[in-house]
Amino acid sequence: MKKVFLSMAIAALFFSFYSFTSLKDPQNWFKAGSNPHGYVMELDSSEAFLGSSSAKIMSKDKRTSGFGTLMQSCSAKNYIGKKIKLSGYVKTTDVKKWSGLWLRVDGPRHNQVLSFDNMRNRAIKGTTDWTKYEIVLDVPDKATTLNFGALIKGGGTLWFDNLEIEILEDLESKKMSNPQLEAPRNLNFEH
Repeated sequence: MKKVFLSMAIAALFFSFYSFTSLKDPQNWFKAGSNPHGYVMELDSSEAFLGSSSAKIMSKDKRTSGFGTLMQSCSAKNYIGKKIKLSGYVKTTDVKKWSGLWLRVDGPRHNQVLSFDNMRNRAIKGTTDWTKYEIVLDVPDKATTLNFGALIKGGGTLWFDNLEIEILEDLESKKMSNPQLEAPRNLNFEH
């Protein structure tokens, strides 16, 4: 009787744990946005740019309000004083309003956004095949966190895959090549 009870307890524990975690949840990513519950966000093994799966964000309804994002946060310490590029591949189906990749650099104070781009001014809409997109931002000295991912607002489906963050240049070396003068000089171009 004790063995049966123990087996049932282990099974109950397994099923309760399984109900809170999903094999389709991408490891190290989390769901957010103004309406994350209006979207299905999961791994999709039926669609990938490279490899065997991609991340998918799909509206639950054609008129979903708000936006959903699948995102990740990491320390900015390895990128301080650098210009960085987030790149990745995106595919969409029937995106009604807009979608895109996004990158935000935060400072030490709550809600302190130092630089941000969500592709709103060059949004991905409608149905598109796998296309590479890039976002370039500076990471100021007081940066603490990088936040990034993909988002969709309104109806439709977005897949994203093979993201990469790379350092493009050192902002300090850029400052050194264009030093700031204490006062205007050589305004007549004779020197």
